[in-house]
Amino acid sequence: MTAPHTASTRFDPDEALRLAHQTLDIEAAGVLGLKSRLDDRFAQAVKTILDCRGRTVVMGMGKSGHVARKIAATLASTGTPAMFVHPAEASHGDLGMITSADVVLALSNSGEVAELTVLLPLVRRIGAPLIAMTGGLTSSLARHADILLDSGVEQEACPLQLAPTASTTAQMALGDALAVALLDARGFAAEDFARSHPGGSLGRRLLTHVSDVMVSGDAVPTVRAGASFGELMREMSRKGLGLAAVVGESGELLGVFTDGDLRRLVETGADLRPLNAADVMKPDPRRISPTALAADAAESMELNRITALLVAEPDGPLLGVVHIGELMRSKVV
Repeated sequence: MTAPHTASTRFDPDEALRLAHQTLDIEAAGVLGLKSRLDDRFAQAVKTILDCRGRTVVMGMGKSGHVARKIAATLASTGTPAMFVHPAEASHGDLGMITSADVVLALSNSGEVAELTVLLPLVRRIGAPLIAMTGGLTSSLARHADILLDSGVEQEACPLQLAPTASTTAQMALGDALAVALLDARGFAAEDFARSHPGGSLGRRLLTHVSDVMVSGDAVPTVRAGASFGELMREMSRKGLGLAAVVGESGELLGVFTDGDLRRLVETGADLRPLNAADVMKPDPRRISPTALAADAAESMELNRITALLVAEPDGPLLGVVHIGELMRSKVV
């Protein structure tokens, strides 16, 4: 049995840095080399996937399999239904996942990996179009393919020319190019991306509206214009949002009074007891529509250095209050 590797006493930090630079140079050259070889076959691959009534089934073994999983995930998250099928498992029943309505995207740098090549006649028999991503342009995979995408590289970054390095980077980049071309052709927008990522921060920012997080009904601190200053203070204290909205007889929004306004009034030394809500309110307060994105409310609060916004349509009645605390609890900010 081979002994486990131990830390080498020959470690040279300068050599490590040189190899790192060399690796990046080789992999960058491999990716850039793809650009000059892209032709109508790439566009044909995009059109074939666009026309697919089923899913894009991505396959690959070893390191190409890891890349294939990532490509399938990227396609699925950007509007192209896709899944990964392991070639070895396909030989033991998972081939039943593939139908004639699907498109198969098969990855192999050599194009001769046994677990994949044994499936190629069966894929043809199923009737699913086969797109090959390979550096072996005369390989078994290339010969069986309906569309051939050249992902070959001149050399691997591995100094032994054994470990897949530049070749897998090239596959990854070519897969991303497919995904980007497809999402553009589908008119896939940020909102669509958010719908497939509801648990992520982008999903919350693009899917959460003010109406989802606003305080409404009796929880909204509200007083009439003629309310005394004492009534105004009691309403603010009870509701705990740091403000009170001042409304007219028909519920129309007239103004707002905030904790900051109170501090500034106290600093003047004026006698506040004879005042009413109309005397101390700020007229025509900032407001936001309930249909606006909660992220827009957060941005408005940050720009104006406030912690809450009244929710109302232009010239409409008061509907609620959106507070920075609720935006934080909802992880919009």
